[in-house]
Amino acid sequence: MAASSRAQVLRLYRALLRESQRFSAYNYRTYAIRRIRDAFRENKNVADSAKIEELLNKAKANLEVIRRQV
Repeated sequence: MAASSRAQVLRLYRALLRESQRFSAYNYRTYAIRRIRDAFRENKNVADSAKIEELLNKAKANLEVIRRQV
């Protein structure tokens, strides 16, 4: 993975975790954080740039959903 992609992924990961911390309900908060961590761990060895781009777009969409719900 290129350095810029790595930085972009890490920035997105941190943003997802930061926004998930804003859920007022404990159960929603812990579920969201667990799902984010599990998803990023599950896909950490993906090397195909097209698949990485697809996963990034999906994560960005999920970030927008979290922002709307918080």
